[in-house]
Amino acid sequence: MTISQTMTAARMHTVGGEMKIETLDTPKPGDLDVLVRVKACGIVPNLHNILANWPTWFPHMPQPPLPAVFGLDPAGEIAALGRQVHGLNVGDRVYVNPGRSCGTCRHCRRGDSISCKHYAFQGYFGFSEHAFQTFADYPIGGLSEYTVAPASAIVKIPDNMTFDQAARLGYLGTAYSALKKVNAGPGDTILVNGISGTLGIGAAIFGLAIGVKKILGTGRDKALLEEIKTFAPNRIEIFSINDGNVTDFAMKHTEGEGVDAFLDCSGPGALHDTFRQGLLSLRRGGIAADIGAIAGLVEIDVHRLMDRNQRLYGSAWLTTAEGQEMADMVAAGIVDLSILETQSFPLSDVNNAISGIAQRHGGFSNFVICP
Repeated sequence: MTISQTMTAARMHTVGGEMKIETLDTPKPGDLDVLVRVKACGIVPNLHNILANWPTWFPHMPQPPLPAVFGLDPAGEIAALGRQVHGLNVGDRVYVNPGRSCGTCRHCRRGDSISCKHYAFQGYFGFSEHAFQTFADYPIGGLSEYTVAPASAIVKIPDNMTFDQAARLGYLGTAYSALKKVNAGPGDTILVNGISGTLGIGAAIFGLAIGVKKILGTGRDKALLEEIKTFAPNRIEIFSINDGNVTDFAMKHTEGEGVDAFLDCSGPGALHDTFRQGLLSLRRGGIAADIGAIAGLVEIDVHRLMDRNQRLYGSAWLTTAEGQEMADMVAAGIVDLSILETQSFPLSDVNNAISGIAQRHGGFSNFVICP
């Protein structure tokens, strides 16, 4: 594969400023890295507003030093391999998990990289002040023609998964990882708050794929909820939070016992009452996971959680192994990602794309930049 000495990338120079299309040196992979030619990079709707306000909203979670090439969820083809990389080949179709850790601390060595104090998203943000070394090691995000990532971050994707679909694996994987943490599986009934959003659709798709018996989905938009129900009309029940209490809905569909697991996919600004109602919907021994980042101090009856032997997790992102499991499900035909409605933009139009101008269709919309 021919690799140019230079590449085009979108780089942000000031907080809140427009990204500039620039020519940069093509990065070179280290011994344990791969160079990926980016074909699609997932973007968060209204990303410009998020990047502009991040220092105020989340001062404890640093962004890469500016100027920086952002881009969270790249997918593409391997263009070059580091000297010590085995089991991957030039030309392989891949998704790049952007989660980066130090690789050598006690958490990384026992396979829990997300707990590493250096953990950061390449091309997006870190989770503590210790993230700056990680940014220095892997400074180029997916809004570029090429990016370098450790071989351990690579998910091989099948031919029946497009690059556009692969660029959604981060958000789909956040839901899938949470489903694994709450031990969801055959025979279970789970509750998903915000099922029609970006994260919630992932919970629905992969909940069905792993054999969950019944999925109870909540949201506001009744039309979107009806579309979710068409995934599996006999296994999905829907409820608009404008129509009443989530707990009552869950108890009605579990003969008063409560759900086996609860996933909250509601984002910052969502009602705390809906989250609490989800917790109150758990059966004895049930497990809850928050993946939507509901904001603020939420009152929880911890004594009740203890008495009922329940658990509440905060679940961040996914592991590369979980990403590969999802790709393998698509390869096997267990999961169909054709429901995603992609809106793609060239790199030259990145500023319009990240300003939130696109038409949204709930979590069905899939926004990507194609360098």
